[in-house]
Amino acid sequence: MMIETVSISLQGLGAFATYFGVSLGLLIAFVLIYVTITPYKEIQLIRENNTAAALSFTGALSGFVIPLGSAVAHSVSLADMLIWGLVAMCVQIVTYLCVKAVFPNLPADIPHNHVPKGIVLGAISVIIGYLNAMCMTY
Repeated sequence: MMIETVSISLQGLGAFATYFGVSLGLLIAFVLIYVTITPYKEIQLIRENNTAAALSFTGALSGFVIPLGSAVAHSVSLADMLIWGLVAMCVQIVTYLCVKAVFPNLPADIPHNHVPKGIVLGAISVIIGYLNAMCMTY
C-alpha cells in the first residue's frame, strides 16, 4: 500500500524536474541580465556588506520569482510557462529602468549604500512582480 502511494506520488517527478530546471534556467538568465544592465556590481557590493545592494537585488529576484511561480502554476504547457517567464523577466527589467528614471542618482546611491534607495528599488520590484503575477492569472 505504501509503495503504491509513493509510486503514484512520484509519477509527476519528471514534470517537476523539467519545470524546476527551466525555472532555474530562467532565474539564472534573469540574474545575468540584471547584473549586466545595472551599472554597479551587486554581488561584490553584497559581499562587502552593502545593505542597499542586498535589498535592491533580493527585491528584484523576488519580483521576478513571484510571477515566474505564477507562470509555472497557471501555464498550460512548458512553452507557455517559458513565454510568461520571459514576460516576467522583461517586466522586472523595465521596472528597474523606470525606478532609475525617477531616481537618476540610483547608480551612484546603491554603491554608496544609500539604504532608502535600496529599500525603494527592492520594494517596487516586489510590488510590480506581485501585480505581474496576479495579471498572469487572467
